[in-house]
Amino acid sequence: MSNYSSDLKRVKDMFRKLYILLVLGAALACKASPSNQPMKRVDGSNDLQPDAQQSVVCQYIATIISEHNYKKVPLNDSLSEVVFKRYIKALDENHNYLLASDIKDFDKFKDVLDDDLKSGNLSNVFYMFNVYQKRYNDRIKYSLAQLGKNFDFNGHETFTFDRDSLPYFASEDEMNKAWTERVEYDLLNLKMANPDLAKDKETLRKRYESLLSQSNKLNNQDVFQIFMDAFTNAIDPHTNYFNPANAANFNIEMSRSLEGIGATLQSRDEYVTITTIVPGGPADKSKQLSPEDRIIGVAQGKTGEFQNVIGWRIENAIALIRGTKGTIVRLEVLPKGSSTSSKPKVVEMVREKIILKDQSAKKEIKTYNSNGKEIKIGIISIPAFYIDYNDYKSGNPNYKSTTRDVKLILDTLKRENVDGVVIDLRENGGGSLMEAIDLGGLFIKTGPIVQVRDARDQTEVDNDEDPAIAYSGPLAVLVDRFSASASEIFAGAMQDYGRALILGTQTYGKGTVQNAIDLDRVIKPSVLAELMAKVGNKSDKTVSTGSQSRLGQLNLTIAKFYRISGNSTQHKGVTPDIKFPSVIPMDKYGEDTEPSALPFDVIAKSTYTKVGDFTAVVPQLAKLHDQRMSTSNSYKYLMDDIADFTKRENEKSVTLNETQLKKERDSDEAKSFDRENNKRVALGFKALKKGETRPRNEDLDFLKIEAGQILTDYINLGSKYTSNPVNPQAQ
Repeated sequence: MSNYSSDLKRVKDMFRKLYILLVLGAALACKASPSNQPMKRVDGSNDLQPDAQQSVVCQYIATIISEHNYKKVPLNDSLSEVVFKRYIKALDENHNYLLASDIKDFDKFKDVLDDDLKSGNLSNVFYMFNVYQKRYNDRIKYSLAQLGKNFDFNGHETFTFDRDSLPYFASEDEMNKAWTERVEYDLLNLKMANPDLAKDKETLRKRYESLLSQSNKLNNQDVFQIFMDAFTNAIDPHTNYFNPANAANFNIEMSRSLEGIGATLQSRDEYVTITTIVPGGPADKSKQLSPEDRIIGVAQGKTGEFQNVIGWRIENAIALIRGTKGTIVRLEVLPKGSSTSSKPKVVEMVREKIILKDQSAKKEIKTYNSNGKEIKIGIISIPAFYIDYNDYKSGNPNYKSTTRDVKLILDTLKRENVDGVVIDLRENGGGSLMEAIDLGGLFIKTGPIVQVRDARDQTEVDNDEDPAIAYSGPLAVLVDRFSASASEIFAGAMQDYGRALILGTQTYGKGTVQNAIDLDRVIKPSVLAELMAKVGNKSDKTVSTGSQSRLGQLNLTIAKFYRISGNSTQHKGVTPDIKFPSVIPMDKYGEDTEPSALPFDVIAKSTYTKVGDFTAVVPQLAKLHDQRMSTSNSYKYLMDDIADFTKRENEKSVTLNETQLKKERDSDEAKSFDRENNKRVALGFKALKKGETRPRNEDLDFLKIEAGQILTDYINLGSKYTSNPVNPQAQ
């Protein structure tokens, strides 16, 4: 979980000391000269090479992680082997491309990657990638060659699509056999939808050619990112390096805003194509851009030179188009329907801050009938704990944040006289620690929300110090396996205070704190200038315009957080008061499935006063819930979905016999269609006919509906079974 409150009272001392160490560490680390050794060429690959900038960043990150990560892990041969295995897995997790002989060749690097990290030598890493890319390109070219052959779809062969537990191919002949089966499966899939085999082959040819084109657009930043992921995740699952493009996207996710033109872009047939226009953004205001328009050139300012972006990777083109608000960008555009030889029109726009409203907190109201009484439950869905930290730090009173958005929603719900509120945190992976604290403060008067312990075993208690209460009525929090980090802080605090019922499944179990470090700001400017001069224009089309950093960002694990009860959420997460079945496989996703995760532990509890106690009421609510589930068709269909998902997760191969595969597909499709209709009918909607489109605004989220029902039960029970009053605090 990222923490953007390094200059705030609650954690300022810890982060200030760390920041000083980082600056000193950067100054020391960057004195070393880049140490990339001569590389052996790999014919058939793009022969990608590391640059001096990446070498220094590698050294810097290795030094900081080994010295200042919360989990002190020495860079030695033991860690080197873990990094090696993770890197190979990242390249070829399914054992489709590399030969056993390649792995044997790579073994000589197994115990030297720790030394490479310390010295900034990326030659071995890039060599391994180039071998992988050669194999990948060879496989796609082989697949293209197979399209000229005839296939018999009446045999008894099978295609094994899940090979991660199988050994690497022993020979190229063995690999060819498997890839012939893969091409046959791809073609059979198309043939079942369209019997024109010639057209199917042409469709598949274009698909393979596109894959080859995308492979050839990979650059050294991609290789560096993959390797740094292997390294950082070997330390702990949440220490991460983000290259400049990924850092920009991470910060957009955190702030739910970006600075640009307000258009969604995709790469289509080598063209940067507009797919949607954000209402009210510069692109919308210009009245000169529309979906399906193609951007072929980008220029900065009124006089900047146009750079042709045809064939560019989409993220590199986006880096040119995004930029600081108030600056000018000019675009060369081919309007929808115009030919590629048409003269492009030039559109000039001033970049603005774009608020991503679709990714912000949202509300809805559901009505429940109970004993002839109408109960209104407000449901607030929160996708992440976001904050526009730059706006906040600059003093903008209208900065974008989760807490501010939820506060406005709560005010609206109170005006609409809701009887209770459900906070939906499902699939909310966290975000800003400050926001988790402030959001908790909307529902209690004052008091601790979370404890933070750093690597020196010093603990700070982070409090809500604002006595105002935004909402004091009945409250429930809905979580699932992907509710993590800040979600767990908030849910855990509400549970510890007795302020809210926690409903759903055991949460992810991420109990660590990260600090986001902009490497441009901590590596000495003189060193950066020297590096950029060395790199010159050799780096390919990775261009930044002020919307991206040059060196990227390090999210460093610096602390663990604990509930005010003293329990860590690490590994164990938050256990709901009333449990729902998990659609997400608990044995495959969660902190307790991560080999490098920190352990669970307990510290002293904080001093706090509970505002309620659900101990007596939970058994009654669970009983009512279980009674509903025992006769609920929706619950039955949910359990069927979970069983089917588990079955499919365990499948590793598929038949290549057209008749048999069609029979299986038709059966699965009919079963799925009937079940979806049964779900609709169970929730009061009419069944759909085949081919009929589902209405957009229908809500088939059974678990969300049940969460509101449980809160309705609680409201009806009132104080009969609980010492937690319906209105525990005065507003």
